[in-house]
Amino acid sequence: MKITIDKNVVEFTVDTPQETADMESLWRVMVDCINDNKRMEPIGEFIPSKSNIARFIIEGVPSKTVYTDDEVKVECTVVCTVCNKYSHLKAGDSVPVCCGLPMEDMD
Repeated sequence: MKITIDKNVVEFTVDTPQETADMESLWRVMVDCINDNKRMEPIGEFIPSKSNIARFIIEGVPSKTVYTDDEVKVECTVVCTVCNKYSHLKAGDSVPVCCGLPMEDMD
């Protein structure tokens, strides 16, 4: 896939049939002919020397929260070290997964 940036316009050029299918799926999620189109917001960081993955969240698309089997023993606040999202948990609550990783205890 080739990405071209011209001021505030970003252009994606797909190279393979799989990339074409992925772009079509993304397009269908992002574009709404009747209501407002969705927006993508970056989460976390993109540092090529650390990882070759850039993550974005699509606003307005509901997501189901996934939890680990681990339960917190005392009331605490957990944080996603990727996107900095916080969640307050009570004793016995399961630890949520955010950005593909279990959220970490801040205390």
